[in-house]
Amino acid sequence: MRLICLPYAGGSAMIYARWRRQLPSSIDVVPLELPGRGVRMDEPLHTDPAALADQLAVELAREPLAMPYVLFGHSLGGLIAYEVAQRLCALGAPRPKMLLVSGTEAPAMRDGSRWLDPLSDDALRDELLRLKGTPPQALENAEIMRGALPVLRADFLMCGNYVYRTRPPLRCPIHVFGGDQDETRLEALDAWRAETSLAFGLDMLPGDHFFIHTRQAELLRRIAALLAPVTRSQVAAVGAEL
Repeated sequence: MRLICLPYAGGSAMIYARWRRQLPSSIDVVPLELPGRGVRMDEPLHTDPAALADQLAVELAREPLAMPYVLFGHSLGGLIAYEVAQRLCALGAPRPKMLLVSGTEAPAMRDGSRWLDPLSDDALRDELLRLKGTPPQALENAEIMRGALPVLRADFLMCGNYVYRTRPPLRCPIHVFGGDQDETRLEALDAWRAETSLAFGLDMLPGDHFFIHTRQAELLRRIAALLAPVTRSQVAAVGAEL
């Protein structure tokens, strides 16, 4: 089973590096790097989420997707993961076995009007403080902020530029994770059920928006439990073919 992970706003593939060591070896963690960061630093940043999802779906479809795969994304990454899943299906590529999203409202419930205009450096720092996901020493480090703020600015513009389009529900289960102290409303998390024609699940974990880090061990236990039946069914199918 391949677990393709998309980062949150301002993040890079590195946020999932530890997952490879903490999930069972049957799950191949594939952190997906976005243009403009990490090993793709030389590529332009995206501010249009539709264009980004198109690009990522085409890139994934070029590679063999014969191995069963699951998409995961936190916050903005969850929204992009959903759009990538829709575009992969439209391209005729193998659909994901499951979509896992955390810390983000259902696409139909999003209101990105506050992100329509580029934020100043001070406003971006205020957002980082509000979300509680950045250590104070990083916020005070001019060199770190010099590299991080352009990425954050582009990612927040993606939040503001997102436009929901009604399409057929995905033909894969969707499972949602939320933090019980996050500002994301429970009904907005539950509304993800409208985006699948199959099973839906919702788990609430203790913590604020970045429970993905503060409750990482618990989150990974739940992800492993969700994927275990899918992995077993794939092993059984291969055995039957042999």
